[in-house]
Amino acid sequence: MKIAVTSTGRTLESGVDPRFGRAACFIIVDTETMELSVIENESVAAAGGAGISSAKVVIDGGAEAVLTGNCGPNAQRTLSTAGVKLYTQVTGTVAEAVELFKSGKLTEATGPNVQSHFGMDR
Repeated sequence: MKIAVTSTGRTLESGVDPRFGRAACFIIVDTETMELSVIENESVAAAGGAGISSAKVVIDGGAEAVLTGNCGPNAQRTLSTAGVKLYTQVTGTVAEAVELFKSGKLTEATGPNVQSHFGMDR
């Protein structure tokens, strides 16, 4: 299964970025092989629409689940429509987040956990 983890950097040792739409990058991890690819987030400084644009990027990257700190309503709706599972309130490193996911210790989100435009002031 391919999962996308919001990340502050380009490695598994990077921290999970608490912002979905404005995350520094997305690390796509194949949980079977632990192969990874990094996608720089071009929406990080967008004036608006960052959540939807970011959701499209991870969907196009083949992710079946997203692990992040926070996700707003527009991104959550876009991910849900595409059948991508969402896990919020994830912290630690990308590697730790992947292990928590693989061991079934994360709870799937039932909706957004922040309002629109979260993280714009960072």
